[in-house]
Amino acid sequence: MHSIWIRICYFRSCCWPSEEVLAYYCINHSDVFRSKKVLELGSGYGLAGLVIAASTNADEVVISDGNPQVAEYIQKNISINAETFGETKVKSLILHWDKEQASEMLNTFDIIVASDCTFFKQFHKGLARTVKSLLKHSATSQAIFLSPKRGDSLDKFLGIIKENGLSCELIENYDPTVWNLHKKLVAGEDRTWPNYDKEHCYPLLVRIGYFSEF
Repeated sequence: MHSIWIRICYFRSCCWPSEEVLAYYCINHSDVFRSKKVLELGSGYGLAGLVIAASTNADEVVISDGNPQVAEYIQKNISINAETFGETKVKSLILHWDKEQASEMLNTFDIIVASDCTFFKQFHKGLARTVKSLLKHSATSQAIFLSPKRGDSLDKFLGIIKENGLSCELIENYDPTVWNLHKKLVAGEDRTWPNYDKEHCYPLLVRIGYFSEF
């Protein structure tokens, strides 16, 4: 596993646990991103995207959010970590899921990543359309989401993904370290997260693509 240091500037809030788990997952699966064009959706301050840029030898990483102020902080985080990116091209982008995407971006990304972006049901259709329009039509292209169930929110999103002609795979146990910590928190053996609720806190791995089997 890579050992890297990433510096993050925050604006008003902090990094969500799902984003931290996504970043950890990407480090442990760095070969997936090698020489790929990667997009992070709803990135907040861009931890996962920065980690991908610093540790995976991706060709290009675009870190996006719909909030212009947050996008400014993404760019600051890119600037202060630029020396860790090597030959990987990294940029920030203001991207709204409910709008038509620029034609030059359509079907161009090998991998799309996102964390905890499925909570608000009113954004499900826009998010699904964005994934479908920007993900490259290829056997090796995929979207990697990490999201808690949050009631029926995740299930409803997966239903909309399928309505858009995409396939998805839901994985509960995707990393032994994350899984073991989750079990300890559920059992009360680890009290570092007193109000831990697996339905709202534990991020499930969702893989999305154009084929029925990965």
